[in-house]
Amino acid sequence: MLLGVNIDHVATLRNARGEEEPSVIQAAKLCIEAGADGITAHLREDRRHITDYDIFSLRKELNCKLNMEMAATYEMQKIALELLPEACCIVPEKREEVTTEGGLDVASQIERITDFVTPLIEAGIQVSLFIDAEKKQVSAASDTGAQFIELHTGAYSRAFGKKNEEEEFIKLKQAAALGHLLGLNVNAGHGLNYKNVHRMHEIDGLHELNIGHSIISRSIFTGLDSAVKEMLNLVNKN
Repeated sequence: MLLGVNIDHVATLRNARGEEEPSVIQAAKLCIEAGADGITAHLREDRRHITDYDIFSLRKELNCKLNMEMAATYEMQKIALELLPEACCIVPEKREEVTTEGGLDVASQIERITDFVTPLIEAGIQVSLFIDAEKKQVSAASDTGAQFIELHTGAYSRAFGKKNEEEEFIKLKQAAALGHLLGLNVNAGHGLNYKNVHRMHEIDGLHELNIGHSIISRSIFTGLDSAVKEMLNLVNKN
């Protein structure tokens, strides 16, 4: 599996003072130097962490895969078509949420999502739809033309170590299997950490994990280089 590191919360810390430190660009470079396979950054509509300047600077400064997370709005589509990142992950977004609370409801808006992702795909961008581990959402995602899905692992992460862990984990396995059957590449992310990430090895054919908050949190105590390398060891462990 590949590891994409989400650096949103480096920007969150920087924005707490409204100054320049810590540097999003420096953090991204350190992640790549430590072995990460790519960088993920969520340009939210309210710009609460990553800014337009950040996302364009990341594109200019990094020699690696850039995955731009974004809502399905035409403002974001326009930015993505100008930026031309290697990948875009389309996520649901609500102004009042602290973090992304659930997957994109593709099943109820297949035509709109298809129309939205088509120009991105035609521009050579790999498009992923961030969805809950539900069969109807996986099937709907395959109908849009998107090449990837990213399974929302939040329910599994919250259930880890509790009686409903296996129930949530089986949902992920089944959704991944259906995605592969339908010709989709399958990523996963949200809430994964150093304690629960090992079970992702039990899901056949996962392409990439996108992890941010846990790595940035660990880096406060160990340094970013060590935090990324420790997660890489877990992601790459057979």
